[in-house]
Amino acid sequence: MNEKNFEYLKDQVKFTGFGQDLEADLKANLAKAQTEFRLQHNVQYGKDEMSSSLHFKKSSQSDMYFFNSYTASLKKDNQAQPLQQTFYINKEGGNITQKEAFNMLDGRAVNKDLVSKEGKLYNAWVQLDFKETAQNGNYKFKQFSDNYGFDLEKSLAKLPIKELSEQTDKTRLLESLQKGNRQAVTLSHNGNEQKVFIEANPQFKAIVVYDQNQKRIRPQQMPEEAQKTGQQQTQKTDDKKPSISQPESKPEGSPSGGKSKKSKMSM
Repeated sequence: MNEKNFEYLKDQVKFTGFGQDLEADLKANLAKAQTEFRLQHNVQYGKDEMSSSLHFKKSSQSDMYFFNSYTASLKKDNQAQPLQQTFYINKEGGNITQKEAFNMLDGRAVNKDLVSKEGKLYNAWVQLDFKETAQNGNYKFKQFSDNYGFDLEKSLAKLPIKELSEQTDKTRLLESLQKGNRQAVTLSHNGNEQKVFIEANPQFKAIVVYDQNQKRIRPQQMPEEAQKTGQQQTQKTDDKKPSISQPESKPEGSPSGGKSKKSKMSM
């Protein structure tokens, strides 16, 4: 077994969000010198079950193995059929992590630095299009670049979010939403506080708000300061969840070519 190859793959698996639990299985499969193999990873998010099948293949010219892709399957508590998508691994990094895959299969968008076919770097929000599939059965991607006009920080500033008052909390909040998380925050107005969850919806240039029971809160149910986002939030967002399948994408706005904040991902 190629020890350097094992160390490289171990780190690649770890930083794609699968942690260190698969190390022993990875090492054992490499030692078998098979042409290809798969590793299974399972995790629970609340009542939702996420399973991933990681695909490894041996080079035809050496003893090196490559982590080529993983197929993520999300079985939601309220859905009969799981949602499935294969995510491909780029050697440059900037891959869709396991948690980001969960967020995308759950209907949310993630923010990534991407590389166009022409090799140009740009930043965009990426979301699965549950209404269209590619020939390989994958859902197609929808992209919303900087030119599309969604500004996460400005959208958050329209809400009386307590966590925006401290730079450390603000940075943490921005990073969490960029990863596609539904994040807990506190709305503060006239001395009253309300615990809610929020998520970014770049397609409708909005921040969607949920109560502690994960039920959507309409603008009129929020403090006065939050109601100015009403028109943005009343647009339909629930159609992002399908009946049930990255290669091709649908860009909205042109690549911005801005500076990279994160490692890049080829599209």
